[in-house]
Amino acid sequence: MSKTNSVKLPLLAAVIAFSACNSGNSTQKNADTTKVPAFNMADIDSTFKPCGDFDNYVNGNWKKHNPVPSTESRWGAFNILDKENKEVRLKGIIAEISSKKDLKKGTEEQQIADYYASFLDTATIEKRGITPLQPYLDQINGIKTLADWANVTGELQRIGISTFTGFGVDADAKDSKMNVLYQGQDGLSLGEKSYYERQDSATKNVRDEFVKHIDKMFTLAGFTEANPGKTILDFETKLAKAQLSNVELRDPVKTYNRAAYGELKKLAPDFDWDGFTQKQDIKSDTLIIQNKGYLTAANGILKATPLDVLKTYTKWQLLTRFAGYLPKGIDEENFHFFGTVLTGKKAQKTRAERSIRSTDGTLGMPLGKLFAKKYFPETSKKKVSEMIENVRKVYGERIDKLTWMSDSTKAMAHKKLASFTYKIGYPDKWKDYSSIDIQKDKLIENAISAVLYHHKEDVAKIGKPVDKSEWGMTPQTVNAYYNPLNNEVVFPAGILQPPFYNADADDAINYGGIIAVIGHEFTHGFDDQGSQFDADGNLKNWWTKSDRENFDKLTKRYIEYFSNIEALPGFKINGALTIGENVADLGGLTLAYHALEKSFEGKEQPKPIDGFTWQQRFFLGWAQVWHGNITDAALRNQIQTDPHSPARWRINGPLPHLVEFQQAWSCSDSSKMVLPADKRVVIW
Repeated sequence: MSKTNSVKLPLLAAVIAFSACNSGNSTQKNADTTKVPAFNMADIDSTFKPCGDFDNYVNGNWKKHNPVPSTESRWGAFNILDKENKEVRLKGIIAEISSKKDLKKGTEEQQIADYYASFLDTATIEKRGITPLQPYLDQINGIKTLADWANVTGELQRIGISTFTGFGVDADAKDSKMNVLYQGQDGLSLGEKSYYERQDSATKNVRDEFVKHIDKMFTLAGFTEANPGKTILDFETKLAKAQLSNVELRDPVKTYNRAAYGELKKLAPDFDWDGFTQKQDIKSDTLIIQNKGYLTAANGILKATPLDVLKTYTKWQLLTRFAGYLPKGIDEENFHFFGTVLTGKKAQKTRAERSIRSTDGTLGMPLGKLFAKKYFPETSKKKVSEMIENVRKVYGERIDKLTWMSDSTKAMAHKKLASFTYKIGYPDKWKDYSSIDIQKDKLIENAISAVLYHHKEDVAKIGKPVDKSEWGMTPQTVNAYYNPLNNEVVFPAGILQPPFYNADADDAINYGGIIAVIGHEFTHGFDDQGSQFDADGNLKNWWTKSDRENFDKLTKRYIEYFSNIEALPGFKINGALTIGENVADLGGLTLAYHALEKSFEGKEQPKPIDGFTWQQRFFLGWAQVWHGNITDAALRNQIQTDPHSPARWRINGPLPHLVEFQQAWSCSDSSKMVLPADKRVVIW
């Protein structure tokens, strides 16, 4: 079951990869014992000035010496650390398990070893061709009515195949202690409606290549439909026009429409909802509808669409979902479009590298248990807990000093801040995955078995109390998130490594790294979305009218500021889409800086290191976390689909608003990295 309307938002750039060492050398041996330099002075390009272009000043030489590898679309601190976690640490764990004999069926070690082997076994994959998909293709070919189509797409949803709509299960946004069924829009192969609407040459080219890609995929699969690419683009374009944009989807009030199950039948009466839901084992009297207007429009689209078109579309969704598990020709064509055309990757990773990543994607938690045991000491958990409490204390002090917020709203903000909970490293309890059936020679069936496990798990949650001990990320993930429904911040073990957290670094570098990350996640509880949820995680207004208006004025100014930044010719940052992440970056930097300053109270000020004061090193720490290169194609894709600003502007974007930055680097008022006092945005 795809969580189309989940409000568990990953709040660091999940798409930007990470580094275990500042030099960008991800192959260093003994990475877990070798001291990593706090900051690599060789990364600095002194032909730039910190007050003119801080990113290129701090990271200019790093960028020159670390071009985007041919197998990547972007390359930076996140990517390198992610590579280290997967291709060194997880690789070692999998190799150790795979060397064992006679692993017991259903154990996590057997599942990991045999799934890994099944992905590596290209000879069997080539021999089987697309026959593992034949039972599903037979169902599609047997469709004779729209009701049949609803039943078949419902069956396919169980194994992760998209159609025009999808269901998800999550905590009820207005009763966060209970799980509820969500319905949302779905079915766009290109991910976001702007790809179907923009008329610039780059986006038009993507659509042209999309049509060619589908035509070639159908030929490779042996399908005989005429002009499938144009057929599918035309159908998806109709869906896209009826869908909410990614900016509109950010509105938790607009997308929360509680209704009785029967409301679905009234909104889209020509679609067999009973057959669609029954095939997914979904039973619920109530649900949250994302956009009623979309369902009405989709009903008209489906009714007017020839059945052969719907069958072609469904075949495509099945084929593209499993393309990476199919023979070489299909796999390579899938990479050509989604890897090269959409994101600019020049070459696919080796089969061995992909086997590790696929195993991680399918059996992430069983692998995470072993990863956490080996690479995350309890001392790190204790240290991060102390950091979090430090940030909480400073946030409370910042709230007290706000001039735009009334005392009554401040009291509610303090209540929410005090209610924040956090998870660090890895789950306190692990689930039983033994029912996932993994066999050495059946890759697609293995992937399907894992999907069915999670589908069954989700369906069982409907109408049941929320288990707040659950994690939304695996321990090895290089990321972090804030979940407004639990009012919690979560920091997996994967990100608690250099350059984010470096036990050998000075405090200033760590505060600019991991403390700013912690502050970022805290601030998500008070960004444009998170601020609409109360201390208990419920979608409920806790603001006075005037305070909310003041907050909205500040965020509007910050939206306008980022919307004027042109990341590529003709492609400006979408300030409305990225406002949550931009506010969190600004808040995280502010909190971390003042937490660092507070930590020195009553102590002797630290002496400069490498000629930089602690104030300057704080900002060096921030910039090295986000250093990176990116292909133009990936940058265009990010601007259209991603709620995070490009890495370069996560560095340079917030700094002109911070008087602390101007003071640290003695920037003149006329410097490019300085804004006039009346143009600066200070929220938290």
